[in-house]
Amino acid sequence: MIKVVGVRFRSAGKIYYFAPGKLNLNVGMHVIVETARGVEMGTVMLASREVPENEVIQPLKPVIRIATEADEKVVEKNHEKEKEAFKICLQKIAKHKLDMKLVEAEYTFDNNKLLFYFTADGRIDFRELVKDLAAVFRTRIELRQIGVRDETKIMGGIGICGRELCCHSYLSEFAPVSIKMAKEQNLSLNPTKISGVCGRLMCCLKNEEETYEYLNSRLPNVGDYVTTDDGFRGEVSSVSVLRQTVKVVVEIDDEKEIRDYGVDQLKFKPKRRKERVKLTPEELKELAGLEDKGGKSKIDDAK
Repeated sequence: MIKVVGVRFRSAGKIYYFAPGKLNLNVGMHVIVETARGVEMGTVMLASREVPENEVIQPLKPVIRIATEADEKVVEKNHEKEKEAFKICLQKIAKHKLDMKLVEAEYTFDNNKLLFYFTADGRIDFRELVKDLAAVFRTRIELRQIGVRDETKIMGGIGICGRELCCHSYLSEFAPVSIKMAKEQNLSLNPTKISGVCGRLMCCLKNEEETYEYLNSRLPNVGDYVTTDDGFRGEVSSVSVLRQTVKVVVEIDDEKEIRDYGVDQLKFKPKRRKERVKLTPEELKELAGLEDKGGKSKIDDAK
């Protein structure tokens, strides 16, 4: 076992382990640590604890010190400098006529490196841009291309639910989201209804997938034949996943009638057949690019 403390560097960012040494650290405290990209100030999210050594990436870097009031002022000053750096970088991008969208500028705590995050449709040759920026800021410059999900995580916003975006408020890592999840939840495959602010499939599809899989496993499929508790045998015409009710077409006195039943009122094979997602060529074309198989955020890789 090894003693560690969990530190986060940005809102809803990934938590990294550091060695607390003899420092008494509590949740919410600001600390100064050394990372792969330089000295940074982070917030303690997990108090000192012991974890198995195989869960920690070695070598484990130490916490340098608890942040002082002077350190807090340095961070505030860096934020002001980042705003100016962002404006200058925009001007340089326009000068070099590069097809890229600047998202954020970020100084490391010790000002040893200045990072610029941007999005672009393809590869960008920004070597001349880096030379210009290095001449202006006289520090190490790093340009990092990120995806649209990372861009939305940085920028933030309001989702269709009316609340702050999950990725910006608490979601530390992106989970892979697929069309199958939308199909399992019986949602319309209209891209405008199942995609988020970033233009990819909504992350909440993943959050609700496990619940829908369980609820669907308790229901028959449309077209299955079931036996009702009042002695009828009929064909399932539709199901309500959340209400756990089923509409069954039964025959009464040579006339067909649709009746509602709770799932507990029916007898059928409990094993649910997994349906393959069948999409038309038009739907496939419209949904192209919505799926996101990656679950790793690029904005935290260098910590």
